[in-house]
Amino acid sequence: MLGAGGFVGSRAVELFHLTGTFDVRPVVRRPGSMARAARFRLDSRLADAQDTRQLEEAFRGCDAVLHLATGDPRVIVGSVQPVHEAATRAGVRRIVYMSSASVHGQSPDPGTVEETPLHRRHAIAYNNAKVEAERQWQRLQPRGPEVVVLRPAIVFGPRSRWVSACAEELLAGRAYLVDRGRGVCNTIYVDNLLHASRLALTVPEAAGQTFFVGDREPMTWREFYEPIAKALGIDPGTIAALDRAPDFRPGVRDRVRALKSTAAVQFGLRCTPPRLKRSVKAALAGWRNPDSAQASGAAATGPHPTLEMTMLQQCRWQLDWSKAATAIGYEPVVSAAEGMRRSIAWLRFAGYPVR
Repeated sequence: MLGAGGFVGSRAVELFHLTGTFDVRPVVRRPGSMARAARFRLDSRLADAQDTRQLEEAFRGCDAVLHLATGDPRVIVGSVQPVHEAATRAGVRRIVYMSSASVHGQSPDPGTVEETPLHRRHAIAYNNAKVEAERQWQRLQPRGPEVVVLRPAIVFGPRSRWVSACAEELLAGRAYLVDRGRGVCNTIYVDNLLHASRLALTVPEAAGQTFFVGDREPMTWREFYEPIAKALGIDPGTIAALDRAPDFRPGVRDRVRALKSTAAVQFGLRCTPPRLKRSVKAALAGWRNPDSAQASGAAATGPHPTLEMTMLQQCRWQLDWSKAATAIGYEPVVSAAEGMRRSIAWLRFAGYPVR
């Protein structure tokens, strides 16, 4: 399991090992990322997602690889070829790649399905990187291991950034809802995602396929925020309301990140001498510019809208996971309400002022 130290990865190690679903081999980039998996005394390995030699050694003896590693656009795109080559050399049968529904944008067009054509004109570099990564996987499909692509959207649960960030914004008075929070929040509780991952790893019909996966119950953004607000003793009616999305203008750094995610630039970076890359990075580090796209006229206090969240909250399309249901038998195993209950219980455990 590549990327076993992250939110989804650490839960996958825990769930698959304790239920006896798989013999798990956690693979992480740094020793510190092994902390949660270490309590199970598993055969953990260290490997960089862009180092073919390290990956081949880590994958040897494995039947399948669950690729959960992520990072900046450079890592997202740059890990595809090394992971595929290492898995091929190690005799891996199948790779399940965790992509994202954001390949269609944070607010996909009504009617979007898995076969809807992708593009790299998104305002967010992460989206473009995931698109490029999927295109690389598609080109590599005819040779080597079978590849299955999963596209979840809002993955939540204990230790999820969506849950912790929501709580922190509510407590700080920075939370907001666009259009009264009526936008579609395409959630999937983490255990439902791992159930889909198990099917993608084992069901023969999954080979070469791409699937949306999600929770059974539709949820709006207001319905996502409300139970967390109430658990923290905050009246949901006091959450700031934005009648319309702010006017965002991507900054220079956003355009540079998008450019770095393209295949041509990634190829150039692989051919660039390490000393030159270090010099360029040092020069860029001294150049100050805005950290991300900024909303014009954003206030110094109160809500701080971001491009990603305002786009997400304007979504009007419930992603349809019927293809996964038909092809591999996917059905959510945990209700969204129960997932939220567990998430709030974790907030209490983590020290948030849950009442």
